[in-house]
Amino acid sequence: MAVGKIGSGPEAELFDRYNERLRPKLNVIEIADGKGSPIEIKRREADAILAAIPDGAFAVALDLGPVAPRSEVLASRLSMWVETGKPLAFIIGGAEGLEARVLKRANHVLSLGPLTWPHMLVRVMLAEQLYRGRAIASGHPYHRSGRPE
Repeated sequence: MAVGKIGSGPEAELFDRYNERLRPKLNVIEIADGKGSPIEIKRREADAILAAIPDGAFAVALDLGPVAPRSEVLASRLSMWVETGKPLAFIIGGAEGLEARVLKRANHVLSLGPLTWPHMLVRVMLAEQLYRGRAIASGHPYHRSGRPE
């Protein structure tokens, strides 16, 4: 689930490109942007997000953080999450970020690094990393792990 509507621009096209490759495809639930003060926006978005998380789902909240996992580590985690048999719910907040209640509900908090990204690009980056993770797990050559650092 993601706060905001992606529309039909280049971000949507890139998201669709990776989502078409995923099995199963991501089903995106768009949460309306909150209105009001920053605190009120976060509260309203959190209410909507928490209501939209399926019962029993393994929730992964995307949030700023100094440490982002390497793609191989994310691939391993993704495999473990899939093996739980629970539905996966990835949560992307809006411009104000995620309220503490959402982070507390999350089973895991995933960082794409310490940089702030537009939430429409985060959808694309997450879809690509999920595709990459599944490719790594299946031995597909999409990921080039032998690349020198």
